[in-house]
Amino acid sequence: MATTEPALSESGRELVREVLIHGPIARAELGRRLGLSPASLTRLSRPFLDSGLFVEGAVELAGAVGRPARPLDVQADLQHFVGVKLTGDQAFGVLTDLRAKALGEHVADLAGRSPEEVVEALVAVVQALTAGGSGTGSGSRGVGVGVAGVEGVEGLAGVGVSIGGKVTGQRTVRRATFLAWREVDLGGMLAERLGVPVVVENDVVALTEAERWFGLGRGVDDFAVVTVGAGVGYGLVVHGRQVVTPDTGLGLGGHVPLDPTGPICVDGHRGCSTAMLSTTSMCASAAVGLGHRVAYDELLALAASGDPVAVQVVGTAGRSLGRMIAAVANLTMVGSVVLSGEGVGLVDVPVAATELRAGIAADRDPDASEVRVLTGAADFGAWARGAAAVAVQARIGSLGSLGA
Repeated sequence: MATTEPALSESGRELVREVLIHGPIARAELGRRLGLSPASLTRLSRPFLDSGLFVEGAVELAGAVGRPARPLDVQADLQHFVGVKLTGDQAFGVLTDLRAKALGEHVADLAGRSPEEVVEALVAVVQALTAGGSGTGSGSRGVGVGVAGVEGVEGLAGVGVSIGGKVTGQRTVRRATFLAWREVDLGGMLAERLGVPVVVENDVVALTEAERWFGLGRGVDDFAVVTVGAGVGYGLVVHGRQVVTPDTGLGLGGHVPLDPTGPICVDGHRGCSTAMLSTTSMCASAAVGLGHRVAYDELLALAASGDPVAVQVVGTAGRSLGRMIAAVANLTMVGSVVLSGEGVGLVDVPVAATELRAGIAADRDPDASEVRVLTGAADFGAWARGAAAVAVQARIGSLGSLGA
């Protein structure tokens, strides 16, 4: 059942963001973060309690006099979102709640790489995740958003799509080399088909936002994200905000020089991060020594079992990743680096983990603070949840303008 959402000031949106990210959160802490008096906080939060977006936690005692206080939280299942990660041949989607927690997933193959064919695949993913609970085990519902255009899309608050490429305005794909796209209004095309708000974003930007709001970077003001998979990505958060420039999405983090004797990437850079760390490059290097092709998971398993060729390739990759982490920490002076992407299982192999630590130590000043390395999920679901997270952010940012 839809409810009416209050028209929001910027203070209201900041309040929703803080409770969404940090809830359940004590009212005193919330007031301190937002610079609000208890009376102002009560007045500002009342409409959200009335609408059901906010809920109160168990009573806690506040102060020596024992005044009762109830921490605030959001009702995360009040709205649902679909996030989709696009690759060169698939659309991997997840249905999530307001905190980008995955409730179900669905994968659709691309019939081709034209914008129209990709949009058809995206529509199929959304339909599968929202039609009568298909792929989720339960129905979904939303608040304050009318849904039209596609039969079965019931109560969906928004859709996010992440793509490896340069995106502007969270709508237009300026360049996506793996799809051979330039200047494609993917957001507009998909929104027209679905009748719901659509956000399109670079995949590393989206994943970094998911880590910042809901993941390993939650509550951390300064951290970096390094992704390992088909390519190598890099995101940076400083003073609680992600650094995004006109060159974001060009894959510049994939060409950090790491080993002057390493293999050459497709762009002609010897020993760069892509050449040393991408799953494709690692498998190609292993195939030379093994005499046959090998899948990435098989390569990691061989290294864990002690196969000398696999140990060499995986160990070298681990040291290279350590050097990249050190370079990021040295240049940005962040104390935490989050590792993610479908290839991050690399660090679970003992030889890679040992070499990673050695690589960091080799390139850091011995008196420098220890870099905290945090490892995220090693699946495409992490990318899709990133896409959902930017849809959630857009939804919160637009509250009040959507009405009932």
